[in-house]
Amino acid sequence: MKLALTGGTGFVGGRLLRLAVAEGHQLRALTRRPQQDERGVDWITGALDHRETLQRLVEGCDAVIHVAGVLKARTRADFDAGNVTGTVNMLAAATAGGVHRFVHVSSLAAREPELSLYGASKARAERIVMDSGLDWAIVRPPAVYGPGDAEMLDLFKAARGGFVPLPPRGRLSIIHADDLARLLLALAAPDAPHRILLEPDDGQPRGYSHKEFARAIGAAVERRPLSVSIPAPLLKLGARFDQLLRRGGAKLTPDRAAYFCHEDWVADPAKRPPADLWQPRIGASSGMAETAAWYTAQGWL
Repeated sequence: MKLALTGGTGFVGGRLLRLAVAEGHQLRALTRRPQQDERGVDWITGALDHRETLQRLVEGCDAVIHVAGVLKARTRADFDAGNVTGTVNMLAAATAGGVHRFVHVSSLAAREPELSLYGASKARAERIVMDSGLDWAIVRPPAVYGPGDAEMLDLFKAARGGFVPLPPRGRLSIIHADDLARLLLALAAPDAPHRILLEPDDGQPRGYSHKEFARAIGAAVERRPLSVSIPAPLLKLGARFDQLLRRGGAKLTPDRAAYFCHEDWVADPAKRPPADLWQPRIGASSGMAETAAWYTAQGWL
């Protein structure tokens, strides 16, 4: 296939880009900054608010995979600019360019839009995709991890240090980035299911309790860390301190703390991808160990 990709310079998009090239697909990938030449990839320099750039991105492509989005921001306007307006612009480019297949990466946070500005922006983007008239597929990943991920690094560092602070009691699903990339690529195919909303995971029934999740990270760094559930008010206060200390580099923002405190981020079994389309291959034990080894090799851990 010839695919148009946004978010190809990020964590999930980068894993997807490498997988697609390895499988022989041709990619046009959007980038804000010049990139090194890469076999099978035509880098298009621009942004989601550059109409002419997006037209060049999608021209002659079989499908669009829209991974790019804003995970952390201060205001609703900032979230909407990245997650809503950016999606609208990609849909417009796909429509004008005659590209009918549109694979959109959302988030489980879209299930509870009242909890966070991030989740609300993702929910609005989903509705726009559904109303677009294109042949769409929407994927709501749970917590994504794997080599190259900077978001979970602090948890691995905490586990190695012997203490992991956790949100209030609850459960979550997880997925390795390579499994997610395989699903996104499968959904771009012309014979993939049409107009479908999916919630994939690593295959663990009912996901993991927060303490089980912390133990899995601990095992990956060969530790048995103490894990403590932090009350929601203290977690939200900690988010404010993190934002004051690390500013734009803060991992725990007040908005993220708001949805972290929700008790159920387990993928819905009724929205699991069809087994003949995709099944997860990477379990928590091997995936976490691989991630910890990568962090160590890079000097991150």
